[in-house]
Amino acid sequence: MDKSFSESIEILKTLYDFSAEDMQILERVDAAASELVPSEIDHYLKRELNTDAPRIAKKHGILGLPIDKKYGGLGANPLVGVLAGERFGQVGLGFSTFFGANVMLGQMSVQMWGSDEQKERYLRRAAAGDIIMAFGLTEPEAGSDPMSLKTNYEKKGNKFVINGSKYFISNGGIADALIVFARSKDKPDEISAFLVDTDTKGFGVEMDLTEKIGLFTSNTAMLSFQDMEVPEENVLGTLGNGMYVAYSSILNGRMGVASACTGVIRDCLNASVDRARERVQFGKEIGKHQLIQEHIAEMALNLERTRWPTYITALRAIEYGKNPSAELVRELDQRSAIAKRIASRAVWESADHAVQVFGGFGYSLLSPVGRHYCDARVTRIFEGTDEIMELKIAEHILGKGFRAF
Repeated sequence: MDKSFSESIEILKTLYDFSAEDMQILERVDAAASELVPSEIDHYLKRELNTDAPRIAKKHGILGLPIDKKYGGLGANPLVGVLAGERFGQVGLGFSTFFGANVMLGQMSVQMWGSDEQKERYLRRAAAGDIIMAFGLTEPEAGSDPMSLKTNYEKKGNKFVINGSKYFISNGGIADALIVFARSKDKPDEISAFLVDTDTKGFGVEMDLTEKIGLFTSNTAMLSFQDMEVPEENVLGTLGNGMYVAYSSILNGRMGVASACTGVIRDCLNASVDRARERVQFGKEIGKHQLIQEHIAEMALNLERTRWPTYITALRAIEYGKNPSAELVRELDQRSAIAKRIASRAVWESADHAVQVFGGFGYSLLSPVGRHYCDARVTRIFEGTDEIMELKIAEHILGKGFRAF
């Protein structure tokens, strides 16, 4: 098992008693991550989608990681989940993004809100790796403010007709099924969520957004819906509760981003330590220069700043699973926002420190830290921007009367 991954597990054993089954899952995760590395690097340098990733993940049986065993998942608890996210982050944010959209947003939403029939039809196949899922919330004019979305639906007989578009949708161009959020034409205050098969007439991939700063190995797409008919049994949850579906899913997504950032920071630190020990300038290893040591120290500090809010959020999520309450939901909302905000800024700073340690080679995508640097910037935007996270954190402390967004 990867040495750094083992270290994180050993640290957490002081707080949590991992079962033999937990450890078996983590060993699967580690094996999958190790096998993913060469293909991630190869496809990244070609600036193309990693088409090997779904196959490798399916081979190791990790695509149903947090899903209930009765639907073919592994039933991993949230702490095992964030450790897995950390290990995937070491591989790179491309795979983390694929996994997050497919599993943490797509599958987890169906598990939480889906009917038994929907779980059998979608969740079981997704957990097995037979279909890929996506989460269609963001629009060209609805990013941080999802309540402003314009995609709409209207009831016609026993079907709903959806029209509109979605933007920056991870896995959007490769998904077999996705969750689409739309506003009622008859009752504009109501937003609902729908499960949509991507072979449905009227669904279209307008374009794959390839001109990104990073995340080359994951798919990002713009989607369109033109008189797309969805059967009424594909409503996820109940009509009008779409934003509850969205916000609960994004909470899982924030934990996923925070854990992936932890893994990226760890990889930046490991690579920088190796570089500092091996690279010689001015007659000595660069690690003996004090300013290089400052970069190393800052990455180490960022790792600790990031891992503990994420771990504690996961431990509280385990408690919620045992004793659910509205109070714990509010706590998790706050803790996940804090974890995500700390992690997104820390990973960006750490990637920058690592590039500086690597010098000119760090500015190349041939270096691991160069790839992390390009990918890390998006973490300050998706699953809630830094600014929105800060407003959420402050509102929680001050009270709802002080909501600033």
